[in-house]
Amino acid sequence: MQDVIPARLEWIEIDQQSVKITSSGDWKVNYLNAVIPRLELLKSQYQNVSVIWDVSTVRKIDTAGMLLVTEIVEALKARHCEIKLSGGSDDFNELYSLLGKYRSKSTSSKPEAPFFLLRMLEATGKNSVEFVQNIIAFISFIGENFIQLLHYLRYPGSIRFKAIVKNIEDAGLRAVPIITLTSFLIGVVIAYQGAVQLEKFGANIFIVDMIGISVTRELAPLITAIVVAGRTGSSYTAQLGVMKLTEEIDAMKTMGFEPHRFLVLPRIIALMIALPLLIFFADIIGILGGMVISNLHLHLSFSEFLHRLQNVLAVKHVWIGLIKGPFFAWLIASVGCFNGFQVSKDTESIGRFTTISVVNAIFLVIACDAIFSVVLTELGL
Repeated sequence: MQDVIPARLEWIEIDQQSVKITSSGDWKVNYLNAVIPRLELLKSQYQNVSVIWDVSTVRKIDTAGMLLVTEIVEALKARHCEIKLSGGSDDFNELYSLLGKYRSKSTSSKPEAPFFLLRMLEATGKNSVEFVQNIIAFISFIGENFIQLLHYLRYPGSIRFKAIVKNIEDAGLRAVPIITLTSFLIGVVIAYQGAVQLEKFGANIFIVDMIGISVTRELAPLITAIVVAGRTGSSYTAQLGVMKLTEEIDAMKTMGFEPHRFLVLPRIIALMIALPLLIFFADIIGILGGMVISNLHLHLSFSEFLHRLQNVLAVKHVWIGLIKGPFFAWLIASVGCFNGFQVSKDTESIGRFTTISVVNAIFLVIACDAIFSVVLTELGL
């Protein structure tokens, strides 16, 4: 049996503009460990030089060894080196030509734009196209939901009441603790900040007006929707994303079950029922927080606070806050479910689309609230 000689690589600088490389031994997959670090050093060391690579003393070479050779040749050419292989046997040259031909096809890539402005324009164009495609996909998603909703209305027996009740429990009942804490703190903050200013003018009683109207009309709906977007919207995306990843959704389609009817609509309907109830609960807790601070900081009794609240808090402010609930819920649930269906075949996309879902839902909720404010102000409400 012939002795094995591990692959070796040496080089010398003939002058400032030329380098000679000599390789020897068996360039086979099991004997390349020693030569790989020297190859990495070689391809990073020289630039704009003439290279002569003598391979006449290479005894045997396989595909792995030839891939290393072609990689170094391409790396040196990319650094503007002129390289020439010499002394190769017929088998060596044939394998080199074959691998070089197909490697160049498989690894060819679009050259990077030479100027920063072109790269910026290219990135802007890609992002714009992706943004438009996402909008079109979201509109299609909404249209599919509307079609399935019409099916619900035509065949009420197909409505999945158990799934809706289960989602109401998950999105509504289990969110009560965090909504309680958040709403109470919002009432505390408003009361403290308002008390500091109103005390200067001796207008302590007007703290009731500030707390009652701001909490019921704006802050309770908005803060509750943001909390729900972070909690329930992300949950919808993660749940559907995992189902997409494990091919459960594809299995449902194969079995004849419509995913929008069985997975999406129960979540949307449940959240549209639960969110107004959470907002009403947040109204009560937020006013309670403000009432406690008003009593401690401004020495305003509970009975006086409630009496003033009955006189200044019109029912329309409460209704305006509650009416926002279904719109916010529809946006949160639709965005959450849509991004769940966008998850691709890898686990990283679950985290990415969950983040996108929360950010988009919060943005749309704030934008929707701004539209409500403008429209209601123009209507004099």
